[in-house]
Amino acid sequence: MKTIAAQPFAFPFDPAHTALIVIDMQRDFIEPGGFGAALGNDVTLLKKIVPTVARLIETFRTAGLPIIHTRECHKPDLSDLPAAKHRRGKPSMRIGDPGPMGRILISGEPGADTVPELAAAPGEIVLDKPGKGAFHATPLGEILAEKKITHLVFAGVTTEVCVQTTMREANDRGFDCLLAEDGTESYFPEFKKAALDMIRAQGAIVGWTATVDQIAQALLDRDPPARGRED
Repeated sequence: MKTIAAQPFAFPFDPAHTALIVIDMQRDFIEPGGFGAALGNDVTLLKKIVPTVARLIETFRTAGLPIIHTRECHKPDLSDLPAAKHRRGKPSMRIGDPGPMGRILISGEPGADTVPELAAAPGEIVLDKPGKGAFHATPLGEILAEKKITHLVFAGVTTEVCVQTTMREANDRGFDCLLAEDGTESYFPEFKKAALDMIRAQGAIVGWTATVDQIAQALLDRDPPARGRED
């Protein structure tokens, strides 16, 4: 067993049974000119974490641990899109409608794809999910059981919606979960802060949080970043 220096207390984990889940780092949510920007959101808040998430992904690749990428999107015929979800958004711009990067959140459209900097490597799993949580209507549970995963590290967007939903789903299924604090973001900074507080409240009621550097230090047995010497 190893431990990550986390909040609210150290996160114990066995690397042999640990996987990374990267939630919805998609062009439509993150890139200027995408669906998120078209709805009036400041996508630079999300885009700034791309290099940090890339470092976390590279850490897991170096450690030889499983990585699962998710994308929120629907079938072109919208058969997996509930009416209640379809009604969300602006009347002129809903899921399935033509958007700046193709049909909005439709599998196979450019906007639904992961940003190029975080593209899955050969052998890494990519799951298209029709819901906010990654367990709903996907084989994620079966995949994790097959790989004998018990501990999950999370990154991605947005903190308070798809990331937190998936962590809560995982918690209910018995997984120990840790969220990379600087590898997740929201269009609303106050929502991210509230989500982090909720996740680690009451003795990690949903899970733990830690920085990417803290995760990398534990996984790769590296020393913490050097501090500047005071003269």
